[in-house]
This record gives sequence, C-alpha cells and structure tokens, in this order.
Amino acid sequence: MSKKKLAQLEFITLMASLMSIVALAIDAILPALDNIGKTIGTTQLSDNQLLITMIFLGLGIGPLIFGPISDSLGRKPIVYIGFLIFIVASFICIYSTSIEMMVFGRILQGIGLSAPRTISIAMIRDLFTGDYMARIMSFITVVFILVPIIAPAMGKFFLDHYNWQAIFYVQLIFSILVSIWFWKRQAETLELSKRIKFTPTIFIDGIKELVKHKTTIGFTIISGFITGSFMVYLSTSQQIFEQQYHLKEEFPYIFGLLAISIGSAIFLNGIFVIKYGMEKLVTASLFAFFGVSLLYILLFYNSPNPSVVVLLSFFAMQFFSIGFLFGNLRALAMQPIGHIAGIGAAITGFISTIMAVPISMYIGKFVKDSTLPLFIGFLLCATLSIVILLYLKIIGKTER
Repeated sequence: MSKKKLAQLEFITLMASLMSIVALAIDAILPALDNIGKTIGTTQLSDNQLLITMIFLGLGIGPLIFGPISDSLGRKPIVYIGFLIFIVASFICIYSTSIEMMVFGRILQGIGLSAPRTISIAMIRDLFTGDYMARIMSFITVVFILVPIIAPAMGKFFLDHYNWQAIFYVQLIFSILVSIWFWKRQAETLELSKRIKFTPTIFIDGIKELVKHKTTIGFTIISGFITGSFMVYLSTSQQIFEQQYHLKEEFPYIFGLLAISIGSAIFLNGIFVIKYGMEKLVTASLFAFFGVSLLYILLFYNSPNPSVVVLLSFFAMQFFSIGFLFGNLRALAMQPIGHIAGIGAAITGFISTIMAVPISMYIGKFVKDSTLPLFIGFLLCATLSIVILLYLKIIGKTER
C-alpha cells in the first residue's frame, strides 16, 4: 500500500475516532439508565431519556462557539479545548447526585464533544469536495459505526462488574488516547491564507452568507428531521427492549445488531455515491424511510406490539435507509459553503440538532407501552423531509 493511501487510511480512522467519542458517550450508558436513575433519584422514564437527549443539546450549542473560532485560529487548538471541557463534564456526571446535576454534566459533555465532532467535519471539507467528500464521510462513518455496535455491550460489562461510574471513566481514557494521537499525527488543515479574522460579527456574517444558499438550509432542515427521528429511537430503545419486550440481557446485542444495519448502508453509500451521486441516494432513501414507516403503521395500528423479530426487521429497514442519509445530507448541506466550512458546520449542526432535540423529547413521551408512536414519528419526519426535498428540486437551485 502506498504512503498516500496509508496516510488517507490513518486520516479516516482518526476522524472516525474523533466522532466516535460522541457515540461512546451516548450508547455506552444505555444499559445503565435505570441504575443511574436510581442514584440520581429520577421518578419517571421520560427523566431517564433526558440523559440521552440533553447531550445532543450540548452538541448543538457547542459548534456555535467552536466553528467560528476554528475558522480564525485553526482547527487543532479547538479540538484540545473541547476535550478539556469533556473531561471536566465527565467528572460532573460521575459525581452527580441529582437529575439537575447529571443533566448539566451531559449538556457540558455535549458542548465539549461538539468540538472534535464539528472540527472533524470542517477538516474533511478543508481537504475534499463533492461526491468524493461524501465518499470519505461514508468510510469515516463506517469506522465510527463500530462504536455503537460494541458500546452497549461494553457498558453492560462494566456495569455488571463494577458500577455505572466506570462507564464514564472508560470514556475519559478513550478521549485522552485519541487526543494524544490527534496531537501527534494530524497536521493543521486550514491554511493561514484561508483563515478569517475573528470579529464580533463573524457569526452574523456567517449566517448572512449561509442563508443565501437555499440548498444548504433545505438539506440542513431535512437532516434535523432525520436526526430527530433517530434520536427518539436512541432515547427510547432501552425502555422498549428492556420493559416492553423484557429483553434486558439481550438489549446490548440487539442494539449492536441494528447498528450493523446502518453501518452496512453507510459502507455501500461510499461505493454507490460516486456512481449515482448524493441527491439520488438521498431521494431514494427518504422514500424508503417513508414507505417502511407507513407499512408498519398500516399493519399494527391499534394492535399490540409485534414479535421482536418483526420489530427488528422494520427497525433494520429503517436504519438501512438512514445509513444512506446521514453523511449525504451533511455533505450536500456543506458543499456550497466550503469557504466558511467552520462556521458553516457550526450553524448547520446547530440548526439540525436544535430541531432534533424537541422532536425527540415530544415523540418520546408517547412511547410508553407501544412502539407505534415511534413509527408515527418516523412517518411525520419523513413526510416533511420529502416535501422539502421536492421543493428544492422544483426551484432548481441546487448548488454544486
């Protein structure tokens, strides 16, 4: 293998590792939600869902700070700041004794992790463009998806043998190792000549530039709906499988199995995106997402939950569709705004996340003793996404 290919492979793995800490912080604690809830005194299942959704709130807020600064100071210093915040926030979570303290720690964790997450996307945009950027994003996400496959099982292992606090210590160790690797091996990707002078109006100027691109806004909003629908699953999956289906011991493996469905789609996307292009894949996947949701509702409306095999089959089809959406939607949104990649990644990430959190919290309240509300939420999100996609096609202003 040539040095160039080896360097690209290391870049893909490193960027995936930066992103994967987010997945580890979310998915590893899923088996421990009930245990954490008992420690911090939660009384309702919806309170435990906050431990998942609130980290996304931080992930949405953080880029508004880190993105613009990275366009001025460079990418690497911002990643270090983010890791430092994450470490402090993790200790807050470890020593939490109330829901308020834990929620604060989770929001702060999200703010800290938004730095490596946002900056990794900006670094990819610094180096790649077009469908090739989507291809790189897909391969990075394939590596990244390995974490959701193993994280719940890992979390359950440490929960069974130690305590729920041990899960947070593992996250800390992993983040420190990745930060050292990043420091030693990754060069700065933002050239001095392309840096934007930091001013009090840099964020406002970025918004003014971004709103000029209807494609960026449109695909960002679609991303918000898709992220929101998937976030409902993340925040309710433990409740569904452990309480509705009584599969507490099997839950980590079920979660990992479904993650494979997303990972396989993301891998195929890296192959197909060069041949068919991002827009065709997004269009096909959105209609598939819509169709599977509608089919489930028609089959099981006003009926008890189906068998777990049937439910897993529908989830697998849904997540296979989502696997073609995540990277492509983000790449389509970023494509016209490469000249403000840091600010652009920050604002688009904020918009999609600030949409996703309330969507998840609202739909999640209805997921109590049935999975039907989850699929109704999927259908609504898919419908609104398709309407926006068709609008973008009609106005014919897709920017390359």
